[in-house]
Amino acid sequence: MSQSQKQARKCVSCGINISGTNAASFKCPDCGQDIYRCAKCRKQSNLYECPDCGFMGP
Repeated sequence: MSQSQKQARKCVSCGINISGTNAASFKCPDCGQDIYRCAKCRKQSNLYECPDCGFMGP
């Protein structure tokens, strides 16, 4: 992963830059796209939407 890709990681729920934070990274259950979520959005169970396929999850 290049430095620009690391800097581009943003929480899909709230949009904050998550590099250097306690964030989660996982694959979309439908299409396999990498999804990143910040600790605050995970703790609050905020909804997220996959930027590629539109899959929505808690």
